Amino acid sequence: MKGFRIREEMNGVEEPPGKTWFWELEAGVIFADRCIQCGTCVAVCPSNSLGVNADSGLPELVKMCTGCSLCWDFCPRGGLRYEALWPPSTPPADAAESPVVVKADAADTYWKLTGGPPGDGLGAVVHSYAVRAGARADDAQDGGVVTAMLLALLAGGDIDGALVSKPSADPDEPWKGIATVATTAKEIVAAAGSFYNQTMALAELDLSRYDLPAKPRLAVIGTPCEIQGIRAMQARRWPTGAHRVDAITLTIALLCTKSFDYEALMLRELRDKRGLDLNRVSKVDVIHGRMIVEYRDGDVAVDEPVKDFHGAALKGCDECADFLGRGADLSIGSVGSMAGWSSVLVRTEAGRLAFERARGRLDVRDLDDPEALLKLDRLDKRVAERTLQRKLDPDAPMFIDFAEHVSCYSGTDRAPVVKER
Repeated sequence: MKGFRIREEMNGVEEPPGKTWFWELEAGVIFADRCIQCGTCVAVCPSNSLGVNADSGLPELVKMCTGCSLCWDFCPRGGLRYEALWPPSTPPADAAESPVVVKADAADTYWKLTGGPPGDGLGAVVHSYAVRAGARADDAQDGGVVTAMLLALLAGGDIDGALVSKPSADPDEPWKGIATVATTAKEIVAAAGSFYNQTMALAELDLSRYDLPAKPRLAVIGTPCEIQGIRAMQARRWPTGAHRVDAITLTIALLCTKSFDYEALMLRELRDKRGLDLNRVSKVDVIHGRMIVEYRDGDVAVDEPVKDFHGAALKGCDECADFLGRGADLSIGSVGSMAGWSSVLVRTEAGRLAFERARGRLDVRDLDDPEALLKLDRLDKRVAERTLQRKLDPDAPMFIDFAEHVSCYSGTDRAPVVKER
């Protein structure tokens, strides 16, 4: 990406060798409407040159760019090859044994890239279950598993906090999630539920305003793209400025095919177009290919095919082929389990230990329908493939049944983003 126009406009200034500037990420991803609002570029910047624009919620330059290229290199829609971060897929059932991804030093938060073969089956899976919490938080969705696990890990002293999302305190932003680090059981329970907007979550890894130990241990609940950014940063032992990637000891990916722009979904589509009173809403869910919104009195305000809301979705999500969150320690979502239960894919030793810590709070049985996970994963890959084909040939047809293109989100339920499983 040499010879970017801003340098050409600076008369007499020669382009320094080996430089890639934030302006190139801005042009190729942000201004191109491909940003997925994961916050990786902000977190990875070693000079703390990037921040989040208060109006747009998108990355912006807040001081001089050094041209280090990391914002571009680590962006899931920029230079990152996220599939290279996936551990080898679990071998067939008749193989000698299934691999368990184990770190040589369990206290080391950094990640070793093991490579492919990527994309086979469910990926690296040690165990798979259908799970629900024995006692669910009032606002939890599906099995309430993530909240129950975080409470168990916090009570057991395994983590000092969790990166999740909470409701915005701005009365003009009803049902908008914002990223936060929950450090108490009360804060974790308050984050139970679902949001459907991305929150630039990884930008919240500047922990200076939180009351945490000098060497904190955090769980991160996020969409697959956020986990991709984390794994990429954990695989490189260089400083990431003020953002404490080294503090992340557990990653939980929320099965996800698509996230939404807050204003487009909640304000334009639901409030303005369909006349919803967002202050009366008790639950928003996307399940079985439908967008369902309920009021506190039990009335169903919206029950429509999710394809009706694709205009409000983040366009960059269509390029992602990681519905299953293959690089995480645990992947959790509703697909593949009965109503009221969550599907849990345990992928690493860290994930297994976390699950076992919480097992006493959970009802656990065999996964109901693994094929449902595989089916949606295949569809997600086809969407990504056709989206990239259309970038090369805008006239190419999609040939995708978007009615099947279901979104599965979570919060701490609320991931720094989305919805709980």
